[in-house]
Amino acid sequence: MVRFQFINYFYKVKTGIVSLFSDKTNKVRSNLNKRLLNKEQGAKLVLGARREDKLKAIADNIKTKGGEAVYRVTDVVKPEDNIALVELAKSTFGKVDAIFLNAGLMPNSPLSALETDNWNAMVDVNIKGVLNGIVAVLPTFEAQKSGHIISTSSVAGLKVYPGCAVYCGTKWAVKAIMEALRMESAQAGTNIRTATIYPAAVQSELVASITDEATSTAYRQLYDAYEIPAERVANVVAFALAQPDDTNVSEFTLGPTTQPW
Repeated sequence: MVRFQFINYFYKVKTGIVSLFSDKTNKVRSNLNKRLLNKEQGAKLVLGARREDKLKAIADNIKTKGGEAVYRVTDVVKPEDNIALVELAKSTFGKVDAIFLNAGLMPNSPLSALETDNWNAMVDVNIKGVLNGIVAVLPTFEAQKSGHIISTSSVAGLKVYPGCAVYCGTKWAVKAIMEALRMESAQAGTNIRTATIYPAAVQSELVASITDEATSTAYRQLYDAYEIPAERVANVVAFALAQPDDTNVSEFTLGPTTQPW
């Protein structure tokens, strides 16, 4: 099974932002790094993923463009990895300002296919991965009374589609978790902001995780017909981060203009 997991946290240190990613796709992560380097002077990034070769390549690219970056091999399913990544960021750059939780799997198939291993993997990554990231950073955000938690759901977290019941369920769970977190933070007066992103057909590696042959073919055709660049998600994340501390834009739905999702 193909699993794409990266954790992104964002820190502001003096004039810079430090970021770590949990990412479905290298393209989203790379484009977001580019946006931060272009729009924020002295950007500092902390990257976490399972694939060290990808991490090193991205970190090296950031450094060649004048940014600062460190990384740690990380599996979002493991709570201790999430905590260690936050600690790496704090020890390296001193302060956590935001986290982007974008890890995900989409090995869709009809329920009748009984792909229980895929069901469990989606629950582990899509739901528990988000919760593990929140657990890792929330105590720091509560103590400093500030922070920004950004997570990726899906348009499948807004409506249900046949052939992707479990994926839809995991993405509806992300919507519920993030909305409750927003309300609880407001009630507690911790000044923690949240944002949930609901993409439609955006360029990514998600289709590669589909093991059901018929489903894979159908999704590949869909994405080939409609997908828009991953940079569109990076633009949304950058917009959310740029808002004043007293303003929380909590939900973003985006997709191709021509896709009737």
